[in-house]
Amino acid sequence: MSINVTRSSMPTYEEYCEEIKELWDSRWLTNMGVKHKQLQKQLEEYLDTPHVTLYTNGHLALENILEAMGFPKDSEVITTPFTFVSTTNAIARNGLVPVFCDINDVDYTIDVDKIEALITDKTVAIMPVHVYGNMCDVEAIKRIADKHGLKVIYDAAHAFGVKYKGISSANFGDASMFSFHATKVYNTIEGGAVCYQDDSYVQKLDDMKSFGLFGEEGRYIGGNAKMNEFQAAMGICNLRHIDGEIAKRKAAVERYRERLGGIEGIRLCAEQADVVSNYAYFPVVFDGYKYDRNEVFSRLKEQEIIARKYFYPLTNSFECYRDYDTAGVEKTPVASYIADRVLTLPLFADLSREDVDRICDIILN
Repeated sequence: MSINVTRSSMPTYEEYCEEIKELWDSRWLTNMGVKHKQLQKQLEEYLDTPHVTLYTNGHLALENILEAMGFPKDSEVITTPFTFVSTTNAIARNGLVPVFCDINDVDYTIDVDKIEALITDKTVAIMPVHVYGNMCDVEAIKRIADKHGLKVIYDAAHAFGVKYKGISSANFGDASMFSFHATKVYNTIEGGAVCYQDDSYVQKLDDMKSFGLFGEEGRYIGGNAKMNEFQAAMGICNLRHIDGEIAKRKAAVERYRERLGGIEGIRLCAEQADVVSNYAYFPVVFDGYKYDRNEVFSRLKEQEIIARKYFYPLTNSFECYRDYDTAGVEKTPVASYIADRVLTLPLFADLSREDVDRICDIILN
């Protein structure tokens, strides 16, 4: 039986049909209807954050919040190449310059000790990435940003429901973007959101994601990034079950740790202090193991088990970023080292203990 790297969480067919039934009466399918407003309010409560603006996907949420901050073109944003390319693209598509900072080799988030050396008179913001459900060093990043007068926008695509010292991941920095893609811990089929404290962004973001229009007035050169009612309905259903889904993922992770922990050449991420994880991904670094990462990937695939080289390759190795002065994997050696050795193993709420054991048996034997 094949096992994919992830499997989307969904409510029962009957629950979703009940949730969308009223749409056949209202015929209001998009443009921030009842379901959209309901989900927005529920997410503000669940994430304990004052403002949630919903989007049709997380990438456009990230693009919009950057644009809303009004940075001059060619300004620099310090970020990490150890991420999905959406992060870097959102910066560049706003006419900004991504400046790549290396990661640390413990939790694979941005190395806070290397940020300040990259700050110039053109730097306007830091865009760190919470990876695999691991939180960045938010306290150190805040100190650096405050010292230099920089904005902080977190790519929190992997961090839905995560808390640090009891504070929701939605409440760090000037804004945090979440992805609600089908592969994530929490999904709205496709979707995303940006969370923030500043009241002035509410109307601006609503206008920008709806062609830049405020009534009949064109305030911005906006696009179309609205979440539709069917996406919102899926989000409403999935939110009812999110805590149980995370608990199931935790059980799978604990079994992986039992089987793979302490094995020479297999490196697992340590659990972070003061962090309540969402168990988004299970990364394994093959560092001196009897098989390298690519061999493990192939052996799993032969048994119809699909793992993922995630994140690989680094975004600063992509052709479209080679002309940037800040690009080049030689400038981010830790990220390059991890990217060449990391594999995320299958992880989803319905992954059984037996399947975890099957995966581990193949790796160990």
